[in-house]
Amino acid sequence: MGRLRETASMAAEYVQSDQFRGARIHLCELAGLEIRDCEVSGLKIVDCYGSDVYIGGDFERLVVNDVDVTAYVEAELDRQQPTRVMARDAVSPDDYRAAWDAIESLWEATLDRARLLPEAKLYEQVNGEWSFVETQRHLLFASDAWLGNAVLEEESPYHPLGYPAGGMPPDASAKLGLTLEATPTLDEVLATRLARMATMRRAVDGLTESELDRVCRRKPADPYPDQEYVVRRCLKVILKEEAEHNRYAVRDLAVLEAGVD
Repeated sequence: MGRLRETASMAAEYVQSDQFRGARIHLCELAGLEIRDCEVSGLKIVDCYGSDVYIGGDFERLVVNDVDVTAYVEAELDRQQPTRVMARDAVSPDDYRAAWDAIESLWEATLDRARLLPEAKLYEQVNGEWSFVETQRHLLFASDAWLGNAVLEEESPYHPLGYPAGGMPPDASAKLGLTLEATPTLDEVLATRLARMATMRRAVDGLTESELDRVCRRKPADPYPDQEYVVRRCLKVILKEEAEHNRYAVRDLAVLEAGVD
């Protein structure tokens, strides 16, 4: 069973719980409800009303008021950020190299933009999402896990400043040597983050078809499922993580910039 805890505002927070599976919530006040890092297949919101409803995630099919908007949403996201198409559709070694070229360019421009803000702004969360610094820490962890551990089989792949996805239990993070409570400067994070990006650069530069099809002897981290991990899948996870989180970072930078006099 999951855990129930109270936040600072005394709102109930349910963690790793299955008590809502198959439940029906009827005639309840749900304003401000947040569902995060959850399995929601089959979720229905029917005959409800309100304003400013936000839905974000990876959905195979999304229907709004009986209209399937899945293809529209994906097409619009692809139009806004062509790099996510390159990351998603990479097949050959040249495709992976081209996608990484684009990702490096994206982050170079985004980091230049972020540095124009007062550094304190880069620790602010926009609408409860990760701060800019936390995003860099998460991408560091993603590359440590999927590249450093799974693909390269490094002896000590996880940097302490790495930040895993919210679904990883704190004890599992601690076993990997992660210090989630750390408060590093942006430069401290980037020192390791850019070094890991350089490792990815070398990996894609040397890619061959046979390497892409190699089965890894390790999974990204112990909490991950016991299944087959192939190099092409591991590297594609990194490409997609980089592209999507750049989109999030740029979205939130616009909000932070608007708040600067």
